[in-house]
Amino acid sequence: MFDSLSEKLEVTFRQLRNRGKLTETEIDESLKEIRNALLEADVNLQVVKDFCENVKQKALGMKVLKSLNPGQMIIKYVHEELIAAMGEFSELKLRFAPPVVIMLVGLQGSGKTTSCAKLARFLKETHKRRPLLVPADVYRPAAIEQLKTLGKSIGVDVYDSNTEQKPLEIAKLSLELASKSGYDTLILDTAGRLQIDQKLMNELADIVEAIEPHEILLVADAMTGQEAVNVAAGFDKVLDIDGVILTKLDGDARGGAALSIRKVTNKPIKMIGVGEKTDALEPFHPDRMASRILGMGDILTLIDKASQQFSLEDAKNLQKKVKKNDFSLEDFLSQLQSIKKMGSMSSLMKMVPGMGKAMNGIEEGAPEKEMKRIEAMILSMTQQERRNVDVLNGSRRKRIARGSGTSVEELNKMIQQFNMMRKVMKKFSGVGGKEALRGMGSLFR
Repeated sequence: MFDSLSEKLEVTFRQLRNRGKLTETEIDESLKEIRNALLEADVNLQVVKDFCENVKQKALGMKVLKSLNPGQMIIKYVHEELIAAMGEFSELKLRFAPPVVIMLVGLQGSGKTTSCAKLARFLKETHKRRPLLVPADVYRPAAIEQLKTLGKSIGVDVYDSNTEQKPLEIAKLSLELASKSGYDTLILDTAGRLQIDQKLMNELADIVEAIEPHEILLVADAMTGQEAVNVAAGFDKVLDIDGVILTKLDGDARGGAALSIRKVTNKPIKMIGVGEKTDALEPFHPDRMASRILGMGDILTLIDKASQQFSLEDAKNLQKKVKKNDFSLEDFLSQLQSIKKMGSMSSLMKMVPGMGKAMNGIEEGAPEKEMKRIEAMILSMTQQERRNVDVLNGSRRKRIARGSGTSVEELNKMIQQFNMMRKVMKKFSGVGGKEALRGMGSLFR
């Protein structure tokens, strides 16, 4: 996500970093490049104007910190303005007497139904809540069945509605059921249209009046750029939405919608969809996203993702093994399988500060392919071989290479890199994991 914008800003910043001082003309030239990069990213024109003007005013009154040169200060101001454009972090409103009602609205094709399931899974796993999914889209063929299938796949109950019912009736009856049956959250999937129309809005307004949802979240497609901003403004005018779930952000190299919605509607982006699977929904942190855009990594989100896969006890045990130089290929395989659940290796490595640039020029999906090859090699070993690489003589290596569909040369290279990684991890085991992550990342480049 944001790759196109990040690359263009990086070119401008590269020219600024080594400048001893900046004239007003040089600042204007740099801001012109930044303005063009934002416009090409499909950011709202007024947002771009305000953004560049604010950076310029800060730059002209610049007091250079001892640790930063003028060029680095401009980058700092751009970072601050990116955060300001996207607003402050805004949590879901869950602190109400149950059931908390969350109503999802939006146009057809924006990913509403899938987002309902993703949100239910997120609330169940992260907040330990007991949600009830409610399919109230009686117009789109198979919408009800789709949500029932998704609910079953994530272990969340789905209200048994049908196409003979009216959406308003479904909303009222499901709320009664949720209250009686101990569900603490009700997630309502409403109907969409190909475009905003009065009939859709009247229907949604009637539901809002009847059940008084605690959260009305617009599901908007990031890939549509400024159209997503226009849709958000249209729904907000009628329904007074509480926030936005921005879907398909992982496929949006520009990022115009993410950078414009808050400024145009004054409503926050609360969650973002970063993949097709039901676990690919995460809270939107403007400060972390600004750091990602500028290639500074996002170590906090990486830690959040890791904490969902690795317990504190697992981490302590791993640290002990690393310190004793007891970390084996068997342990490494276990780590790989947990890492795969966190997302693509490419996206994870970009969250490590400094790794974003290192990933440039690497073919998309290459780290994932390499991960599969490494897995195949380790799985072709016996338990003894996985626990002690020193027993791998020539004949064993030939057998493993044949079994994994690789060559002895590739196997030798993997073992050599593993031993190097183990040394790096041991070296930094007592001072933090960032360098260990860099060492692990070297295996996939």
